[in-house]
Amino acid sequence: MRKITPAPTEPVICPASLLTGQPVGYQRWNHLLFLHWPVPPALVQATLPRGLQVDTFGGDAYVGIVPFAMERVRPARLPAVPWLSWFLELNVRTYVRDELGRTGVWFYSLDCNRALAVWLARTFFHLPYFRACMSADVQGLQVRMTCQRRHQPAPPQQFAWSAAGEPAAAAPGSLEFFLVERYRLYAADAAGRLWSGEVRHAPYQFGPARLTEFSAEPARLAGFHLEGHPVSALSARPVEVAIFPLLAMGASR
Repeated sequence: MRKITPAPTEPVICPASLLTGQPVGYQRWNHLLFLHWPVPPALVQATLPRGLQVDTFGGDAYVGIVPFAMERVRPARLPAVPWLSWFLELNVRTYVRDELGRTGVWFYSLDCNRALAVWLARTFFHLPYFRACMSADVQGLQVRMTCQRRHQPAPPQQFAWSAAGEPAAAAPGSLEFFLVERYRLYAADAAGRLWSGEVRHAPYQFGPARLTEFSAEPARLAGFHLEGHPVSALSARPVEVAIFPLLAMGASR
């Protein structure tokens, strides 16, 4: 993956509920593409563990496919390491609420091309990471990313897009705000116990993505058969992210 000159770090902005505790790590998310399809809420609810309720917008649930680059990934108080701290990721996700009404993200899968990152995420964050062969080519505003999960017979999935229009933050109450402004994730361990973690970053600056190639195959591997083009295709500028530790549901920081 060709390295990109880092953009200046922007001030961190997030909801007040995220302003407590100490981060356990930092990373930068770059070359973000958000693709979303509406799905009947009952289909999503059937896949969720006890304690989580499907979150909807206009009566629809949404399943998203999000390829992007992880950069400068590092634990708190340690520097990023060349090669090891840069890799690619593609996740399949939906949107949920917990029993306290807090909104967040539930991941069905997270493909990644760095074996150590997969092991760490599975071991310490209980997230369904999978090893994949991935590549990215960036030419100006044009991004092309390829992903093929290891030990899967499916052909490589291709995504190609470019940013269109001037980036801006999502308007509260809009579909875009519902889809991208999420600062909490949920995970379940092998025993079925729910965990919750938070991230902190400036609001996304995004615009429509000019999509020339995409695949719904990652969602099919998660059990969803998405048809047609995504109803929402967004390209976002990079964000600097602080990562907070997972907590067992019911615990407090």
